[in-house]
Amino acid sequence: MAVPVQYYLVLSAAVFCIGLFGILTRRNALLFLMSVELMLNAANINFVAFSMYHGNLTGQVFSLFTMALAAAEVAVGIGIILVLYRNFEDIDVTKATTLRW
Repeated sequence: MAVPVQYYLVLSAAVFCIGLFGILTRRNALLFLMSVELMLNAANINFVAFSMYHGNLTGQVFSLFTMALAAAEVAVGIGIILVLYRNFEDIDVTKATTLRW
């Protein structure tokens, strides 16, 4: 017995909404970064679900590319978080407005 595609889509929508809520409400840069990762994982769930539904591997290949993009995004994000912490001794993203010229 196979799981219908609709269940995967509902799960993906829920994970995406949790990530979006985290981005819109949090000020901590680490939680912001984790929320972006949740949103990317929701897209991966969609890619794999539609790949299974259509019977080809295209969605799974796109999912691998998305995971590579997420790894690069984490590397850049951790660098930005370290600079924020070194300059402001806090990782609050609202304090980054003082970095302007």
